[in-house]
Amino acid sequence: MFYSLSAFVALFSFWLLLSGFYTPFLISAGAVGALCVLLFAHRMDVIDREGHPAHLGWRALFTYWPWLLKEIVVSAWDVSRRILDPRLPISPTLVRFQPSQTSELGLVIHANSITLTPGTITVEVERSEMLVHALSAEGAASLAGSEMDRRVTRLEGSR
Repeated sequence: MFYSLSAFVALFSFWLLLSGFYTPFLISAGAVGALCVLLFAHRMDVIDREGHPAHLGWRALFTYWPWLLKEIVVSAWDVSRRILDPRLPISPTLVRFQPSQTSELGLVIHANSITLTPGTITVEVERSEMLVHALSAEGAASLAGSEMDRRVTRLEGSR
């Protein structure tokens, strides 16, 4: 029930944010639309702990997201410098490493966080290892046992 209610609130809030019109008819149409999407999601059996990770809410919002946004900016700056300065090496590298996450949700958050960070793309994800393409050898070397790995593991609550 918690996941259904939080999914409805998230869908309806998103609709209100994008709509910008707050007449009684449009608000009720948004509520009905959010309810219909929720019913379809229930029928497809995707409203659960991993399909709608509301349990991560405040921890993710106030600890992980600000840190990830900072890392994205730092990485974007590094990639821009490498593109503009011919003295900085661009050495595309594939690296395999073992993530410390135990749940599928943790692995997905980690893989997507790597891909969101400029200069790295997660190519393959398995329980025992990830394959990541990095723009530089330094970036590839910093993936195994990284701060991102520790933060995602802490976020999922497994260690």
